[in-house]
Amino acid sequence: MILKYNLPESYKSNIDLSEGEKIYYSVPFDIDSDGNVTSDSYLAVTTSKIYVFENGSLKNVTSISECTEALSEVNVGGGILLVKKGNSDHYLVRYSAKHLSRYAYISRGINILISGRFEEVESHEYEKICPKCGRVIPGTKYCPHCSKEGGFVKSFLKMSAPYKKQFFGIYILMVLASVTTLLNPEIQKHLINNVLTKENGSMGEALLCLALMFLLSIGIVVVNVLKSYYSTKLGALISKDLRAKLFAKLQHLPLTFINDRKPGELLNRVMHDTRHIREFMEMTFCNLFTVFFIFLCDIVFMLVLDWKLALASFFFIPFAVVLTIAFRKTIHRRFHLQYKKDDAVSANLQDVITGMGVVKSYGREDRESAKFKKLSDEYCRVQTNNECFWAVFSPLLGLILGGGVFVVIWFGGNEVLKEQMDFGKLYQFICYTALLYQYISWMADFPRAITDLVSCLERINDVLAQDDIEENPNEVKNLQISGEVVFDHATFGYKSYKPVLEDINVTVKPGEMIGIVGASGTGKSTLINLLMGLYEIDDGNLLIDGVDIRNINPDTYHSQIGVVLQETFLFSGTILNNIKFARPDATYEEVIRAAKLANAHEFILNTPDGYNTYVGEKGHNLSGGERQRIAIARAILNDPRILILDEATASLDTESEYMIQKALENLTRGKTTFAIAHRLSTLQNADRIMVIDGRHISEIGTHEELIAQKGIYYNLLKAQLSMQNQTA
Repeated sequence: MILKYNLPESYKSNIDLSEGEKIYYSVPFDIDSDGNVTSDSYLAVTTSKIYVFENGSLKNVTSISECTEALSEVNVGGGILLVKKGNSDHYLVRYSAKHLSRYAYISRGINILISGRFEEVESHEYEKICPKCGRVIPGTKYCPHCSKEGGFVKSFLKMSAPYKKQFFGIYILMVLASVTTLLNPEIQKHLINNVLTKENGSMGEALLCLALMFLLSIGIVVVNVLKSYYSTKLGALISKDLRAKLFAKLQHLPLTFINDRKPGELLNRVMHDTRHIREFMEMTFCNLFTVFFIFLCDIVFMLVLDWKLALASFFFIPFAVVLTIAFRKTIHRRFHLQYKKDDAVSANLQDVITGMGVVKSYGREDRESAKFKKLSDEYCRVQTNNECFWAVFSPLLGLILGGGVFVVIWFGGNEVLKEQMDFGKLYQFICYTALLYQYISWMADFPRAITDLVSCLERINDVLAQDDIEENPNEVKNLQISGEVVFDHATFGYKSYKPVLEDINVTVKPGEMIGIVGASGTGKSTLINLLMGLYEIDDGNLLIDGVDIRNINPDTYHSQIGVVLQETFLFSGTILNNIKFARPDATYEEVIRAAKLANAHEFILNTPDGYNTYVGEKGHNLSGGERQRIAIARAILNDPRILILDEATASLDTESEYMIQKALENLTRGKTTFAIAHRLSTLQNADRIMVIDGRHISEIGTHEELIAQKGIYYNLLKAQLSMQNQTA
């Protein structure tokens, strides 16, 4: 985070630093106390005071020792930084939305200063600044603003690097195709001038010319077939490898990246965009260098044959170039919009198919059909507009270029009639002119193909660029976890300026069972998401056996934790494979043992194929309780050191729940366990119960201790018992 701007000298003179004091934060804010936009206002935080400079002068000074808490409140379009003095709130500064993350971070830093933990303020990291454009680089190695400038060529070369040999072979075939194409007009000129229009022309010489022309035509066909074959093969190989890279990368990306994008959009990047790259290699790249080589040689040959006639034929080329350049941005914008509309259709289709049960249960089939039709119609409209635009643009360009051939025929024909040029030379010149404008027409279609490629590479690199993360030099591998978990002043929010959990402090001993309770939305699931390593905390530390979780090798860590979530997910496949997902190398006997402990063995044997029964998409062939028990068996099989249970018995009937509770008692013995439960009676045997409320741990203790306190836990338990009595 950029938290230390250079203060103007006039401001620095107003800051009184005693011996040992330092300025921790000095940042601008852009809305003054009257609600007007300001560009010369700063907030500075030292070891003991908070200074506010507004519109060029010192506005106020606040002593940190008088404050009990700092708050960054989010409002519409911006936020406010406040400090609490006793029970009253004191306004410090206002700022627009672009400063939300920065001031949320500063408020946490002020709270650290209030608590006297100065060394933690020292460890705050700053965002990187792009040396090229001076803008903030948010959480990535490369600047997202500058990477697009000239980035296409670099991206294409990087994509092509592993296939140098294949590209070289295609280059050779392109050169051969160019040479064979350019030789034909020369032989045709010789046939006309030296055989057909001369009295002494012989049949043998004519047949020789025809044979050479036939062999060249065969050669052109063979070379083009080989060129297309190897380009298609290379395109399919690149597409296959990119799909594999994208899929592998998606497995390792943080959930924040995945959650910010719709499933249909990511599906399009893996399948649709890689297919476009294959099509580019098949239809465009295979002719690319052939076209440019023939184009350049054509111009040289025409200038050598008759430079005046050549210049006359070039008259229409600038018009075609200007027209193409003028519409270049329009073409890119149009087809980029088409991709976005395609993403919207795919995302909606993915959502509806995934949630078809909900759609049918609420009778919303017609509504969803109308919604999909609207998105599809919009996509069709954009696609139709683009194709109509191209249907007009391409022939218009062809018409302009066709004028060059008429110029050659007119002026060249006059020279033939005046006997200033022989007919063979004119025919050769017309052939070269036709080739020239044919390939200019091809190049006019090139912007559309390159626009597709650029858009696809940008979207693919948006995923693959996330791989540019430096290796952690402090990574600990092969750590044998004993199960101690420490939250040390941990703060986290899915939006960095809006914490879900704040200043969490708790130490869990190895083998201890911790119950987690609280109202919905207080951060219980967020806490276990942090424990599972799905997200990184914003401030503070999460330590596993004294090691920061960010420094533990992910494979090492996840191989020693077990998870049973409230929303059970099973993969399409057999029951056996779903249980073995936790440990693919597990034996059949180990799977059966885990299933028995999870009270799943008996119902599995009653399925048509036992452990080899296919469970269907998301396990729809099984009941909710059966899916839950398979998930529990999966966790048991992993023999975890840290066990995470999120309403693990929520979907079970009373009898199964009792048996599962007995199984879990054996499973959790000796393992550090975190269990979320809304039915508080299931947590009575927990070593300690943690109550989360208002982003903080409000209460922690045994079941009996919390009842004695008569606080939040006591009221929750009392409300549940009252509800059970009413329904009994």
